[in-house]
Amino acid sequence: MTLSEGDGFMRSTDWFGGHSRGAIIARSGLKNQGYGDQVFDGRPVIGIATTWSDLSTCNASQQQLAEAVKRGVWQAGGFPLEFPNMALAEPLMRPTTMMYRNLLAMQAEESIRAHPLDGVVLLSGCDKTTPGLLMAAISVDLPAIMLTNGPQLNGKYRGNDVGNGTLVWRAEEDMLAGRMTEEECFFIERCGARSLGTCSTMGTASTMASIVESLGMQLPNASSWPAVDARRHAAAEQSGRRIVEMVSEDLKPSDLLTEAAFINAIRVNAAIGGSTNAVVHLIAIAKRAGLKLDLDDFDRYTRDVPTLVNLQPSGKYLMEDFCYAGGLPALMNELGDLLDLTPLTVTGRSLGENIAGAENFNTDVITPADKPFRPVGSGTAVLRGTLAPDTAVVKQSAATERLLQHRGPAKVFDDVADYYAVCADDDLDVDENTVLVIRNAGPKGYPGMPEVANVPVPKKLLDKGIDDIIRISDGRMSGTAYGTVILHVSPEAAVGGPLAFVRDGDIISVDVPNRRLDLEVPEEELEERKKQWQDPGNPFDRGYIRLYHSHVMQASEGADFDFLAGKSGSAVPRESH
Repeated sequence: MTLSEGDGFMRSTDWFGGHSRGAIIARSGLKNQGYGDQVFDGRPVIGIATTWSDLSTCNASQQQLAEAVKRGVWQAGGFPLEFPNMALAEPLMRPTTMMYRNLLAMQAEESIRAHPLDGVVLLSGCDKTTPGLLMAAISVDLPAIMLTNGPQLNGKYRGNDVGNGTLVWRAEEDMLAGRMTEEECFFIERCGARSLGTCSTMGTASTMASIVESLGMQLPNASSWPAVDARRHAAAEQSGRRIVEMVSEDLKPSDLLTEAAFINAIRVNAAIGGSTNAVVHLIAIAKRAGLKLDLDDFDRYTRDVPTLVNLQPSGKYLMEDFCYAGGLPALMNELGDLLDLTPLTVTGRSLGENIAGAENFNTDVITPADKPFRPVGSGTAVLRGTLAPDTAVVKQSAATERLLQHRGPAKVFDDVADYYAVCADDDLDVDENTVLVIRNAGPKGYPGMPEVANVPVPKKLLDKGIDDIIRISDGRMSGTAYGTVILHVSPEAAVGGPLAFVRDGDIISVDVPNRRLDLEVPEEELEERKKQWQDPGNPFDRGYIRLYHSHVMQASEGADFDFLAGKSGSAVPRESH
């Protein structure tokens, strides 16, 4: 017996049906909340998986969304039950939410499996909650629909629209260069955080929301309605109604998440100028679905895709503008033949049917394919070479064009804190040709692969008007960040990747058009350095962090746990007596 078998079978009947001791205990347990006998009449039980917490700043609106979902479930004849999941918020959580994405995925998977649920609505928002919940739903393969929180309203500062994520990086550099006072920085904090919701730029949260919609796991337009827009709450109600229908149809993630759907998502990520973090998450999600997806696919399927969305950090506008321009359906219509319109979606219709007739109301925000914001092949590029045998990535649309082909001496930092300790020093040995190397920031090295790669340009260079130099790291950067930052270098330094052997003054060659990242050190010299390197092993003696360090895969493999990739083949838990 599988988790969902159609033909009228409902998994919750195993808990609530009949008069066994287990059924009496299950019904009685819920009746203490005031539910009447009618909710146990065989109607679908719908779980509402929330990631709300006062500590999860981006997900603060989920309590209201959950209530709207419940309305929709009741309207459709279902029985909604809300349950909490680990809340992951990048602004507050240390060392990084990425370390806990896999824990959320494990916890949500087991919660769904262990309870009498026929379908589930996944409420996500901040960066890692979206892939974490989706990975869980795939592994259980119960009818599921996702609803993301939605972005904040456009920030306003001195008469201009500002993105609350991208603004941080600019303020940091202005503070470092002495162009901004502390009082101005405090003022900016309020200007950028104008409402509930996720980052107002095309950061990782909005990128992943768009990708989930392109995969067919979220209702049309639901990725871009602002968090405080009444239409987001209407989408929540609609999601509640729809999940009840999906249970009846036995429509599961395995029916939707096909190879074609993932290729569409890769292309959409390029077209929106999406976050490099999407690469890691999409690979992990695909592996949970039992599909082979690797970094070569990102390069193969984006070389003919232009960047059409003119949003910060790559461009000018913000998510609120993208929404009013027509959102993801309008963007996908602009892509035309670059997308496969046949994959099925949570609506029960194909992607093509979902976006048919979608209009682009602002061609400056969503540019036409024949007049793109950035040319073909300007999305995330995948590099290989002697410094990155298993790949690295760079977001071309957020980089400085002149630096995409560059050769310069390395300045190496073993820890990001070491760099921050000296980045304001006027005697720091760097110039405009320097290649900053920030290592030991990968999945095992930090641990957790934090968003620390986009360190600010050294003050002495900012003072000279140099606002970008190449930075290379085995860590990540925020999707709201910008600059010529080469990320996810794999294998990472902590497992003995070539990044571990770079020394100050070594020449590093970057050739993005030809997809190369090379360390110009003779092979025999590198072999000598390898002999001197010592494997740090697992420095953690207990808890989740020990588990994480022992089992996390490299960034090029999605940074999931080695024992979680692939379909789970989960069975219905046996009835307790």
